[in-house]
Amino acid sequence: MQISVSEEQIGRVIDRLDEIKLELLRLRAMLLPEEALSPGELKALDEARAEVEQGKCRPLEDVLKELG
Repeated sequence: MQISVSEEQIGRVIDRLDEIKLELLRLRAMLLPEEALSPGELKALDEARAEVEQGKCRPLEDVLKELG
């Protein structure tokens, strides 16, 4: 079975997905207001970001395989 999709149709789907994503973000902001992070949480977040930038992270799939 072969299905053909035009570039215009793909564009419309992408546009619609973008609209859905924005709406979900709006709903999330309304339902889950952001809380201010404590100094300790900010430090931990900065450290985690630095580790990611340095390549010190592992894919979730690897961790799940290791843990069973």
